Amino acid sequence: MASNVAFPHILFFSFLLFLLLDVSQAKVNLNSHLISGDGGSPWTSPSGDFAFGFRPLEDKNFFLLCIWFNQIPDQTVVWYANGGNPAPKNSIIELTKGGQFVLTNPKGQQLWKAEMINSRNVAYAAMLDNGNFVLKSKKSVHIWESFSQPTDTMLPGQTLQVGGSLSSRLSKIDYSRGMFQLRLLEDGTLVLNPVSLPSNFPYAPYFAIDANPADDCSKLVFNESGRLYIERSNGSIVNLSPSAIFPIAGFYHRATLDVRGAFYLYAHPRPSRGGTGDWSIEKSFPDNVCDIKGFLGSGACGYNSYCKVANGMPQCKCPPEYTLNDPNNSLSGCKPKIPLVCEKGESGSPETLFEFKELRGTNWPFADYERIEPISEEGCKNSCLLDCYCAVVIYSNVKCWKKRLPLSNGRFKANDTLKAFFKVRLASSSSTKKKDRTIVILSGSMGGSIFMINFLLLAAICLTACIAYQKRPKVSKQVSSISETNLHSFTYKELEEATNGFKEELGQGSFGIVYKGLYPFSSNNLVAVKRLNKLVQEGEKEFKTEVSVIGQTHHENLVRLFGFCEEGPHRLLVYEFMSNGSLASFLFGRSRPHWDRRTPIAIGIARGLAYLHEECSTQIIHCDIKPQNILLDNFFRPRISDFGLAKLLMPDQVLTLTSIRGTRGYMAPEWFRSMPITAKVDTYSFGVMLLEIISCRSVAQTACGGKDKAILTDWAYDCYRYGKLEELVEGDEEAMRDEKRQKRLETLLMIAIWCIQEETSLRPEMKEVLKMLEETVNVPSPRCPFPLSSYC
Repeated sequence: MASNVAFPHILFFSFLLFLLLDVSQAKVNLNSHLISGDGGSPWTSPSGDFAFGFRPLEDKNFFLLCIWFNQIPDQTVVWYANGGNPAPKNSIIELTKGGQFVLTNPKGQQLWKAEMINSRNVAYAAMLDNGNFVLKSKKSVHIWESFSQPTDTMLPGQTLQVGGSLSSRLSKIDYSRGMFQLRLLEDGTLVLNPVSLPSNFPYAPYFAIDANPADDCSKLVFNESGRLYIERSNGSIVNLSPSAIFPIAGFYHRATLDVRGAFYLYAHPRPSRGGTGDWSIEKSFPDNVCDIKGFLGSGACGYNSYCKVANGMPQCKCPPEYTLNDPNNSLSGCKPKIPLVCEKGESGSPETLFEFKELRGTNWPFADYERIEPISEEGCKNSCLLDCYCAVVIYSNVKCWKKRLPLSNGRFKANDTLKAFFKVRLASSSSTKKKDRTIVILSGSMGGSIFMINFLLLAAICLTACIAYQKRPKVSKQVSSISETNLHSFTYKELEEATNGFKEELGQGSFGIVYKGLYPFSSNNLVAVKRLNKLVQEGEKEFKTEVSVIGQTHHENLVRLFGFCEEGPHRLLVYEFMSNGSLASFLFGRSRPHWDRRTPIAIGIARGLAYLHEECSTQIIHCDIKPQNILLDNFFRPRISDFGLAKLLMPDQVLTLTSIRGTRGYMAPEWFRSMPITAKVDTYSFGVMLLEIISCRSVAQTACGGKDKAILTDWAYDCYRYGKLEELVEGDEEAMRDEKRQKRLETLLMIAIWCIQEETSLRPEMKEVLKMLEETVNVPSPRCPFPLSSYC
């Protein structure tokens, strides 16, 4: 009887508790919005523990839409939207009258949108005290929530269902999707694995908690007490938390997939309870982050680096005479301070050009290409010295392993007896002696007439200053559309100093020479400065228009334009520096790049072109797509560069044949037929380049080959129609390793053939090409691409 009386009371108090919990939220009504960079307050939870809004990035002109811990000094971010494409200043996140939750840039273009089944049922939004941002119906049903769309972090009260995943950031300051994933597989197995960027193809796991037996109803639970565990459908759990955890009442908790690939459980004292301090690591998976490795991928610290544990924490180090690709990012990998290329005609023997630096206890297990035994330590080094491929040798017990760049999965073990010998460049003693002799001669000649030289020098300085003042540019009277962008306007002197007098040349093209520079104006101090030697025929107005529009593009597969110089006759462009050079050098070097690294590059290029063609307010046609104009960043992610030939079109325009021309071999037939030029000229060039990515053969090289390979496009179509795919990728075992890869190869070849159709109307637009590459649409069998020739 007593139990029957108590039951209604339990219901009443449960209902009352529900009402109290529902009240414990800060409602955001329909038609509410936030603007990035306006100094407005974010949407906070009732306790103030969490906030939703915009956070400025390293580049103060861009903002991250995110959720963060609001009451601790570092305001740790726990969720973010559109990390790879942050919002420019004055962007708006709005909960519309129709219930849509949309992020738009200042031009009204959509950057991100909360995907939900029925937005019309949304009555309001709320930032909850557990860190979950929700869109609710009038009945308080969650229609959308940030907890169901996790990024790199889980919070207490959050659950990851089968098929769910977390993705690491690219770096601590770059919120683009990174190199590692945590996934709960269909069989209930929890795994950590590296991924291939930018395709996110998962490599083999380096850490796993197996489901035994398999359970496709498992879930990863981070409960309200701060405990992390896998819950099976039968109610059993696999505990992942340490035996003792910090109490939830006095500490914040989070579980984050770190940029180096480890999954950490953290605790932080709550300021509301008088606590001070930083985040403490309760547990990590794996226990040693330097154990993160795999047959493919760069490992925890990037290529050509190694991982070392100090005081229980991982540190990323560069080998002797190597330096970070990005000085501000220890995970960016390393590169030789002086390139190791063996060039023909280089004076001196290898002994006079190179030396070895020893590093004990380190190894890069997957970069071997030759093993020699038995051999002495000196013999091992001499073998590397005479081998242009060899960058480092590992020696142990009369065994010698020769390795070439890039080195992956490097790690240090203090008790390891291995010796690593790095081949590094010697400084040129001859050039040093020559410089010393010059100094002696100049000193002698100046000794008798130092007074006269000083007098003349002073007079010259005064005269130069006077002339410069009279001829100074009247910049204050110039009105340029460029100034309305977020680009930095540099003086010629600044860029001259940044490039050390335009000393180190990176490359050159038809419109100018590109120099390496160092200038402290962004998060990455290395820049590429392009010095234009002539303007396009349209002149000054065209230059300003192109810089203005291209400067507003922002995509992970475009080289970013930081700034410009338009001082007097000087026209210079300042781009971000790409550490891994061009796609041309990557594809057509001495060794064939791995198949699994080439295919994601094709997808990335397609994404960048689709962005230029479809997502810019003014359509941009590149007009000169080729491997030399595709650069590779630290993680071999492709970036489209060199907009020197680009044309900007309004929606109602087409481009007719003008004096601009692309590069022979990549140019669509309409260039030579006085036909209108549309964005499909880029599709054609992409198709040719896709054939090069598949075959690792340059269209220029094959033109000089035998009769059966005289033209790359003809030969590739022959390989397709006669079913001889192995000839197109001759010697590439990875591309033909199994039936699945062979099918993928055939699909890529079919896509390339559709792209190089001479009939413009048959060519797909780049957005369709991207769908084919991402396998979201079927690729039909292509027709002969040369209908006007006798070849078909």
